Amino acid sequence: MSIRLPKPSYRGKKSLEECIIERESIRKYDKRDLDLVTISQLFWATQGKKGYKRTVPSAGAIYPLELYAIIKDKGLYHYNIKVHSLDLLIEADFSKKLAKASWNQVFIGDAPLNVVICANYSKIQQRYGYERGLRYSLIEVGHCAQNLHLQAVALGLVSVPIGAFKDEEVRMLLVIPEYLDPLYIIPVGYPK
Repeated sequence: MSIRLPKPSYRGKKSLEECIIERESIRKYDKRDLDLVTISQLFWATQGKKGYKRTVPSAGAIYPLELYAIIKDKGLYHYNIKVHSLDLLIEADFSKKLAKASWNQVFIGDAPLNVVICANYSKIQQRYGYERGLRYSLIEVGHCAQNLHLQAVALGLVSVPIGAFKDEEVRMLLVIPEYLDPLYIIPVGYPK
């Protein structure tokens, strides 16, 4: 099943400067679900298309990142950049399992949305070699995550970057191919 996301808005209610100054790492979330308009905006900001390009820069326009969403009480989804949709992979609540795989950071299980950013290093290393490809992927994931955090603030949401997790457990939980490496988990929700 695929959920076609609404067209994103290109004009926000807050200035970029306001979003930068207000951004902070918050680990407590209200129980409210995020609607599809909000989820659409978040995913568009992280890797959305604008013409033939995307909202974040990528070395050689290779774009080695893949995004997954764990929506509380709904399931595991893959973000389909080409058509701006979420493709359902497994219908089940993975929030608590993701928290456990993240060294028991319980708040991850409380977030209505967890975005997991993964990289396909080999995709970019084919062109730039091992070291440079790795570096470019890590730079890109930083751009992607920052866009997500700032978009969250613009929408009245809070988030926190998570790098502490057991890679293999997260990979198995997401049922992702071996060529993808999970790099970041970002819980997002309304502030408590």
